Amino acid sequence: MLDWVRQFFCRLGYWEVETPILSHDVCVDAWLEPFCLEVCAEGGVAPLYLQTSPEFGMKRLLAAGAESIFQITRAFRQEESGRLHNPEFTIVEWYQVGETYHQQMDLVEQLTDEFHNQVSIVARSIEGVEVTDHGRASLSGRQLARPFCRLTYEDAFQQALGGGVLSKSVGDLRSMAETRGIKGPSSLHDDDRDGWLNLLLSEAVEPMLAEQGAVFLFDYPASQAALARIRNMVIPVAERFELYVDGIEICNGYQELTDPEELRRRQSEQSRKRQQQGLPPLPEQSRLLEAMDVGLPECSGVALGFDRLLLTALGLSSLCEVTAFPFDRA
Repeated sequence: MLDWVRQFFCRLGYWEVETPILSHDVCVDAWLEPFCLEVCAEGGVAPLYLQTSPEFGMKRLLAAGAESIFQITRAFRQEESGRLHNPEFTIVEWYQVGETYHQQMDLVEQLTDEFHNQVSIVARSIEGVEVTDHGRASLSGRQLARPFCRLTYEDAFQQALGGGVLSKSVGDLRSMAETRGIKGPSSLHDDDRDGWLNLLLSEAVEPMLAEQGAVFLFDYPASQAALARIRNMVIPVAERFELYVDGIEICNGYQELTDPEELRRRQSEQSRKRQQQGLPPLPEQSRLLEAMDVGLPECSGVALGFDRLLLTALGLSSLCEVTAFPFDRA
């Protein structure tokens, strides 16, 4: 299936590229914890980071003139272990100059649908494959209903909770959770608006999405833009989407931020949030910023979890069922 993914992008004219797994750069995101290594180099010991995604390196290639690129590589994130998380995982990431994030949703839909169909063909040809009842349905020809449903973040909350959340205060969000018996972890602070949004998303919205097959959620809160462009409206939103299949998040896509000064501002803000949580600050300067100062073209990109995509295609429930060496057996 990895070979099939490569052929899929090659047929569309994408170049396959490689970027460093170990780099001076790191995606500064308060929600992601990278692995940091002290590496002996000329001039002394320098901190290097195992990449949480190949994003920074790939965007440097876009700034240097690449237009349609993809990569299949390993990504690393600390403190992510469980049924749907592994500290080391396979990521498929791609970027296209001149296309919008809505066009990327079209591409993700095509990839996901064709991938599910191809998995059925491959699995039937392999003697001894054992899957769940859900998976057997997929092997006998289960197909995802197309076109995939597309919901704005606000509409999804409206359907699940009977009200939107983008204009709500953190106090309103706490009340919404409390009236539905949703309790946050002790580490969730009363003033953490994004934390309460994420809690409501996981406890109320994602179970609803699980009943709808394949669903795109798009136009997230501006506070959750990461490296996506923000569209200024009455209530600004991040031009970002995620695909859910059977309630499982498969990928994350952006209309990419191209303004280096805005990236500097966001990195400073993310580093401040980390320090408030007692985490060490991460470097705010990067080679990506140097490239963006020269010019990053208008583009869109997607990061997709290959292991999760395979899991949903086989109708399985845990990454350990599609990973030869999960973390506890590494």
